[in-house]
Amino acid sequence: MAKKRMNLTAAFKAKVAFATVKGEETLSELASKFGVSASVIARWKARLLDGAEELFEDGRKKKDEAPVDTEALFTKIDKMEMIMETMKKKSGIFP
Repeated sequence: MAKKRMNLTAAFKAKVAFATVKGEETLSELASKFGVSASVIARWKARLLDGAEELFEDGRKKKDEAPVDTEALFTKIDKMEMIMETMKKKSGIFP
């Protein structure tokens, strides 16, 4: 009979990954302690170390990274200016 796949929470994975970063126990000891294979723990540790940089990134930069379609904006401005000129001429208020 096949072994049922374990569903582990993100909190559990973080706890195990932090334990590996501390370095107080070896991967083998942690694997037997938490009931997860050493290779899985090594992957969690790598993901933790790779993703730690994102925790300290400035969130304001993400707003500036959005691409702005300047061509579309200029086209819209030109269209609005033409409409405004037409309205001025038809109203007779502006010479």
